[in-house]
Amino acid sequence: MEIRQFITFRTIVDVGSYTNAANKLGYTQSTITAHIQALEQQLGGPLFSYVKRELHLTDLGRELVNMVDELLDSYHRIEKLNDSKVNGELKIAAPESLTISRLGPILKTYSARYPEVKIKLSNGTCSDNQRELMNGNVDVAFMLWPELDTDKYAFHKLHHEEIVLVASPEQEDHFDDYKGTDICFVTNEEGCSYRVMFEEHLIKHDIPKFQTMELWSLEAIKQVVASGLGIAALPLITVEKELEKGTLKQLKHTERFKPIYSYMMVRSKNWHSPAVDKFLGLTVELSKDKAENPWLRS
Repeated sequence: MEIRQFITFRTIVDVGSYTNAANKLGYTQSTITAHIQALEQQLGGPLFSYVKRELHLTDLGRELVNMVDELLDSYHRIEKLNDSKVNGELKIAAPESLTISRLGPILKTYSARYPEVKIKLSNGTCSDNQRELMNGNVDVAFMLWPELDTDKYAFHKLHHEEIVLVASPEQEDHFDDYKGTDICFVTNEEGCSYRVMFEEHLIKHDIPKFQTMELWSLEAIKQVVASGLGIAALPLITVEKELEKGTLKQLKHTERFKPIYSYMMVRSKNWHSPAVDKFLGLTVELSKDKAENPWLRS
């Protein structure tokens, strides 16, 4: 039996379904199922049953809940004993978009809790960050990507990142008005996931390719677009302030873009240094959906 299996069990009880537990813990649904099956095999019976498509605890499951609560309470107290010993170096790779829009509060909280950890943060494309992780040059990597399905590393899905089309407030309101024109598509370097998504969407739907203006940073892209020199496809969270101020406007469109998510990745599925382990836990904690989930009825 492993502590993560008990955490999975308690999470299912809290949120009411395997799917909600997978979303909350950042696991795939197959991992959630494997955790419960392993517990059931060792305990000798089912922990959950379905009645009219609703998930219920079995007698064995109900008996286990209180014991799991005691176990997890002890586990968290033991974890806290090690907080004062968290030190060393934490190397993180992230795309610029997540660095400026998502990581600030996480790094601030982490630094306050663990001041003896030296943080090294590098920015690169999502492909670069993934490569840095696999080569062992960083401990944690972040990326924006469509659905991931890989066993090369462990990952947590953090957020669905809405991609929006933006332009200068003085330009046309609808994306259709720009198709077939000589307007520039202002974007960052090749290998950027949302650039790839947008360009593949154009090809798939036979939309004429735009002239490309490639720039070095998000701020440069936003300023160039705000000046009226082109349009851009960017994560909504990176342009929310500009949309509120009116320096950029969101274009209307009927396109169905491939969904993109933010992910946190580590090489190992098992042991990490205390500095890495605490960062992973804090990031998942601060990235949880704030909406209340239904309680499991037993």
